[in-house]
Amino acid sequence: MIEAELKARVQALEAVMRQLDERAGARVEVYQDTYYDRPDGSLEKRDQELRVRTVHGPNGLRTVLTFKNATVDEASGSKPEHETRVEDSQEAHAILQGLGYVPAIAFSKRCRNYDFEARGRQMLATLVRVPEIDGTFLELETMAAEDDVTAALDDVRAVLAELGIGAEDLTRETYTGAVAAQRRK
Repeated sequence: MIEAELKARVQALEAVMRQLDERAGARVEVYQDTYYDRPDGSLEKRDQELRVRTVHGPNGLRTVLTFKNATVDEASGSKPEHETRVEDSQEAHAILQGLGYVPAIAFSKRCRNYDFEARGRQMLATLVRVPEIDGTFLELETMAAEDDVTAALDDVRAVLAELGIGAEDLTRETYTGAVAAQRRK
């Protein structure tokens, strides 16, 4: 499956949050993300991502291991995604390092998640604040088969428009890139 996702900078946070609150209950969580690569940076060179994410939420902790393959839609940056829950985050980190992967970057995200149905699809909207980056972002995603990505992204754009997010607000900037740039300053 492909994560058909668009990300935007939010200009009118209160208005967007109010509309999302009308669609679904919010789940407030903090993500601790560690991205891994090979020492030669070959995953990044191939546009792939390997991540361990520990989520601190109202129901305790959960950790997921995620691999994202290369981008299949350049305009959105949508990628095939494979994810599984892991029992022990420290062991997941130890396994990856034992296989020769090295932590490339780690940071936290404060997230307000909304799960809802729109346009016949299950959607996840996430309002994101990364302490090292200015502003609030909105990620809106749905899972789609490869031959359905274009239609899924059209549906995501339509829901964003309903929330008052226009094409001018969309960004392909990655959190990893923005955090790395801030740390180089």
